[in-house]
Amino acid sequence: MTSAALSAGPRPRAPRGPLRRPGWPRAGLYTLLGIAFSAALTIGARAAYGYDPTVDGEAIVTVSMIAAPLFFLVGLGAFDYWFYWAAGRPTRPEDHSSHGAHSWKDYFRVNTDHKVIGIQYVVTSFFFMLVGGLLAMLVRAELAAPGSQFVDPNTYNGLFSVHASLMIFLFIIPVFAGLANYVIPLMIGAPDMAFPRLNALSFWLLPIAGLMMTASFLAPGGSFSTGWTAYAPLSTEVPMGQLFFTIGVQFAGASSIATALNFLVTIITMRAPGMTFWRMPLLVWANFSTSLLVVIATPFVAASQFFVLLDHALGFNFFVPERGGDVLMYQHVFWFYSHPAVYIMMLPGFGIISEIIAVKARKPIFGYRMMAFSLLAIVLLGFTVWAHHMFVSGMHSWIRIPMMVTTAIIAVPTGIKIFSWLATLWRGVLRVDTPMLFALGFLTMFTLGGISGVVLAIVPVDIAVSDTYFVVAHIHYVLYGGSIFTIYAGVYYWFPKMTGRMYHEGLGKLHFWSTFIAFNATFAPMHLVGLKGMPRRVADYPAEFAGWNLAISIASFILGVSTLVFVYNIVASWRGGARASGNPWRALTLEWQVSSPPPVFNFDRVPTVVGGPYQYGTPGAVHGTFEPPGKEVAERAAAVAASSSGRS
Repeated sequence: MTSAALSAGPRPRAPRGPLRRPGWPRAGLYTLLGIAFSAALTIGARAAYGYDPTVDGEAIVTVSMIAAPLFFLVGLGAFDYWFYWAAGRPTRPEDHSSHGAHSWKDYFRVNTDHKVIGIQYVVTSFFFMLVGGLLAMLVRAELAAPGSQFVDPNTYNGLFSVHASLMIFLFIIPVFAGLANYVIPLMIGAPDMAFPRLNALSFWLLPIAGLMMTASFLAPGGSFSTGWTAYAPLSTEVPMGQLFFTIGVQFAGASSIATALNFLVTIITMRAPGMTFWRMPLLVWANFSTSLLVVIATPFVAASQFFVLLDHALGFNFFVPERGGDVLMYQHVFWFYSHPAVYIMMLPGFGIISEIIAVKARKPIFGYRMMAFSLLAIVLLGFTVWAHHMFVSGMHSWIRIPMMVTTAIIAVPTGIKIFSWLATLWRGVLRVDTPMLFALGFLTMFTLGGISGVVLAIVPVDIAVSDTYFVVAHIHYVLYGGSIFTIYAGVYYWFPKMTGRMYHEGLGKLHFWSTFIAFNATFAPMHLVGLKGMPRRVADYPAEFAGWNLAISIASFILGVSTLVFVYNIVASWRGGARASGNPWRALTLEWQVSSPPPVFNFDRVPTVVGGPYQYGTPGAVHGTFEPPGKEVAERAAAVAASSSGRS
C-alpha cells in the first residue's frame, strides 16, 4: 500500500440499505429468520430422534419464543458493537450517533443515553400498567354480581393471571428501574451508566417479555391461567399459553439482572469526587440495596421457570411425584425470589419518598445513617421469610414458627423508616403539592398494608384467611398503596427535570384525591369479605357477598378513571406545559443543579461534592459545586458541617 493511501486513513463506509443497517426493517426480517430457524431446528431434531409427528406446532412455537426475540434484538442493532468487537475488526472511533435524543424517533431505536433509556423504561412500563389495569377492570366487571357475566371461569383465570404478571414484572419493577436510570447518574455526578450498551439491551428485553405475556391470549387454549405464581405441577400440565409466561419471565428477569449489575458498578465506581457513601442521597442507597436483591434473588425465579419449561417441553419430571419429583420444591425456589421481590418493588420507592419529604419539608432526613443501614437490613432479612407464603402448603410444621418470627423482625427496619419520615416532617415547612400528597398517601397506605402483613405473619390467622380476599387486600395495600403511590410521587417530582415542562398542579391534586379515595373504597372492603371467607381466584361467589362486590367494582372503575386523569396531565403537560427552570423545587442534590432537561452528557464540568444531600435549613449549605474545590469552598463546607452537627 502506498504512503498516500495510508495517509488518507480508513475509507468511509458505503451507505447500507435498510435491510442491512440496524433498525426496524432489519429487525422484522431477522425475526422472520428466527422463526424459520426455529422451525428448521425443531423439525430436524424431531426427525433425527424419530419423534412422531415430525412437524409439531407447539414445539416450533416454544423454540420460536426463545430464538425469534434474540434474532429481533440482533436485527435492531442491540448486539452490533459486541459482534464487531468479537469478530476482531479494526476499532471504530465512537461518534456517539446512538447517544441522546434529537427527535422522537430516537426513542424507538437502540440508544445508549441513560436519560433516553430511562424515559423508554417509564413510558413502556406505564403502557403495560394500562393494559394490566384494563384486565383488572374486566375482572371487576365479572365480579360485580354472582354467576357468570361476561367470561367463562378459565378466561377469568387468565385475566387475573396476566393482570398480576404485567403489573409486577412489566410495571412496578421496571418503572423503578426507569426512574433510577434517569436520575441516579445525575445524582452521583456521572456522565452515564457504567455500561451504556448493556443498559440499552436491558430495556429492549422488557417489551419482548410484556408482548409475550399479553399475546398469550392468542394461544390455543387461551392465556396462562395459573396466577403470577404459576405453581407446579399445574403449570406443567396446562395448554400452551403457560409457556408465554414461563419464557416471558426469563426475558424480564434477564433485563432486571443486567440493569442491577449496571447500577452496582455505576454507584461503586463512578461517583463524583467527594461523594463518599455517606454523602450519597438515599435514593442511591435504595437502588444500591435493590440491585443487591435483584442480583442474588432473580436467578431463583429464572430457575423455577426453567424447571417448568423443561418439565412441560421435555418431560424432565422435576415436579412429578410419581417419578421422584418434588412439588413443594417449586414453591420454595419460587418464594425464595418472590418475597425479596416485594422489597425489590418497595426499596426504590423508599428512596423516592426520602428525597421528596426532605425537599418539601425543608429539613434534613432524620437519622440518615440509620435509614441507610435499615435498607441493608431489609436486604439481609428479606431472604429469611420466604416460607411464610407456604403455611398451608404441607411443608414441615416446625418451619412455621421461625418464619413467623423473622417476618415480625423484618418489620423493625421498615418501622425505622416510617418513624424517620415522620420525624423529618415534624415542624417542617411543608409544601403540600402533588408529589408531597402522594408521599403522605404512601405513608398512610403502606403503614396499613404493613399492619395487615404482621397480622398475616401470625400462623393461626394466616391459616384462617389463606386464599381469601384478605390476602388480596393486603398485597394491594402494599403494592398499590405502597409502590404505585411512590411511583406517582417520583414521576411528578422529576417530571420537570425529565421533560423541561411543569405538570398541571390542579390536575395532579385531582389525580391524587380521586386515586386515594377510590383506592381505599376498592380494597378496604376486601379485608371484610376475606374475613368472612370469600375465596380469591374464583370467578363466582355466594350471594351473601353480592352487595360488597358491586360496591368494590364501582370503586375500582373510579380508580381506573383516575388513572386517565394522570395520563392526560402527563401527555398534555409534556406537549405544552409551562417551561421548567433547572431547579423548581430548590433541591440540593446534583440532578437539580443542571438544566431541565440536562445536557446530553449531563455535566459540562465534573461536579465536586462538598457536603451532604439534605442540609436544608442550614445557611450556605452546598451539596456539590462545579468550581474547583478551593480553600474558600472547603472552608464553607466545613463550617456548614460543623453547624449541622452542632444542631443535631
